[in-house]
Amino acid sequence: MSNHHGPSPATVPAPSVSADWLAANLGRPGLVILDGSWYLPGSGRDPAGEFEERRIQGARFFDIDECSDPDEELPHTIPPAGRFGECAGAAGVSNASAVVVYDGSGVNLSAARVWWMFRYFGHDNVAVLDGGMKYWMAAGLPTESGPSIRMLEAPAPFIPDPRPHLMRTAHDVLTAIGAAHTQIVDMRPAGRFAGTEPEPRAGLRSGHVPGSRNVPYADLVDPRTGLVIDDRALARLLVHAGVDPERQLVGTCGSGTSACAFAWKMACAGHGDVAIYDGSWSEWGGREDLPVDTGPPDAAG
Repeated sequence: MSNHHGPSPATVPAPSVSADWLAANLGRPGLVILDGSWYLPGSGRDPAGEFEERRIQGARFFDIDECSDPDEELPHTIPPAGRFGECAGAAGVSNASAVVVYDGSGVNLSAARVWWMFRYFGHDNVAVLDGGMKYWMAAGLPTESGPSIRMLEAPAPFIPDPRPHLMRTAHDVLTAIGAAHTQIVDMRPAGRFAGTEPEPRAGLRSGHVPGSRNVPYADLVDPRTGLVIDDRALARLLVHAGVDPERQLVGTCGSGTSACAFAWKMACAGHGDVAIYDGSWSEWGGREDLPVDTGPPDAAG
């Protein structure tokens, strides 16, 4: 996307970088590569174990469950600013770093969550590796295995600068239902959105926030290439789902992870910021005081 001979080697060219770009920039001063892999409960996958088995050369593991609010029962909610600063610094990220995040999902879910977390805390020099670990391995690019080499020096200084406008609460979403200027976009698979398939987390109701639109996260990836869909395909997807990118969009999903993949793709396409409902269905589906609809999306919304 950009050659590596630019004025600053520690700058990502866009919210998305290609495997070729990252391969050409491995070892660049100021570039930090993070494996942000995380998987749904019951998947049987161990992201930390997989990281030790094989990772992109020089990568560090960034655990979204560990870097979360310790006082919140919901899964991997955004941590207090000080906690995030500690996590970023421990991963070798300073405010001057360029950050590239990847995961092993094939659909950039948790990598996009890490991307969004950095942006929420004021760091724009961050990108997601298009295609993730699957594409990297298929291309035969450099990997390593074994225990990760820990930093010998002190943690990097990372001072967060939160952007509250990038996040929404349950109350914000409740008041946005039916609002002319806002749309709620749910990234869960169609069956979970409609309430015909169970949630992977026990104790949650089925269905969706009334008036929300459905853009299943898997639709953001081209199955032929394993890469994120292009901007024209995104435009068709939005029209099909009844999503108006000119409105303020609020992304939601199961636990605030795949919603970030939508925010990331919208940023790649040059659209405005998508806010994230951090509690997502883990909160909404577990609260009897919040309204739920089932079935396909309403004709209007």
